[in-house]
Amino acid sequence: MAKLGVNIDHVATIRQARRTIEPDPVWAAVIAELAGADGITVHLREDRRHIQDRDVRVLKETVQVKLNFEMAAEDSIADIAIELRPGQATLVPEKREEVTTEGGLDVIGNRDRVRRCVERLQDAGIEVSLFIDPDERQIDASKDLGVSAVELHTGGYADAASEAAQLRELFALTSAGAHARKLDLLLHMGHGLTYRNVVPIARVPEVSELNIGHSIVARAVMVGFERAIREMKALIG
Repeated sequence: MAKLGVNIDHVATIRQARRTIEPDPVWAAVIAELAGADGITVHLREDRRHIQDRDVRVLKETVQVKLNFEMAAEDSIADIAIELRPGQATLVPEKREEVTTEGGLDVIGNRDRVRRCVERLQDAGIEVSLFIDPDERQIDASKDLGVSAVELHTGGYADAASEAAQLRELFALTSAGAHARKLDLLLHMGHGLTYRNVVPIARVPEVSELNIGHSIVARAVMVGFERAIREMKALIG
C-alpha cells in the first residue's frame, strides 16, 4: 500500500495571503499525523511565497513522521537542507513566474548542477529523490546520479482532457514506474492528484509514496483537516 505524504504548502498560502500567523502549517502537520499521514512535505521556494524558513525549522523539531523537503537545486536552499537534515530532500524544478511546479526536473539537461546538489545532500546523510517526468531517459539519468528514489510527475495524468488521454498517461506512469523499480529506485508519485483521480495511481505496482497537497487542503476548508486526510488515506489504501 502506498504511503501518504501530505503537502502542507497551501496551508501556508492561506496564511501568507494576509501576512498573519494563522493558519499555521505546523498545526496542520500535527493534525495530519494524528489523521494517519505517513509523511509531511513542504517546499521552501526561493521566493518564499508560502512556506517560510521558520516553518521548516519548527517542523523539523516537531514532525515525528518523515519530513520531505522539496527544493530547487540551488546552493542557498541546499545550505538550509543540510542544516536541518530532513528525512528526505526532493529536488524539483522551480521558476518564479509559475503558479505551481510545471513539469519534472530535467536531470539530463542540468546534470552537473543536479549532481553537485545531490552530492552535497548525500554527504550530509540526507536521502535524495528527484521529481521527474515519466521518461525512461530521465529515470536512467537519475539512477546515474545515485539517488535513492524518483517521484514521477503525475500532472499529465491529472490534467488529461479525456478518459482516453488519462489512460495513456496512466500507462506511461506505470511503464516508467516499472523501469524505475528495475533499477532499484524507490517509486514515488505526485502532482495534481485529487480524491477523484487518485485510486488508479495508488494501484500502480510498487508505488511506495504519494505526495498530495492542494486537494487535501481544499477539502479541509469544507470538512476539516483530519477528516480530509482520513478520506484520502482510505482511497489510496
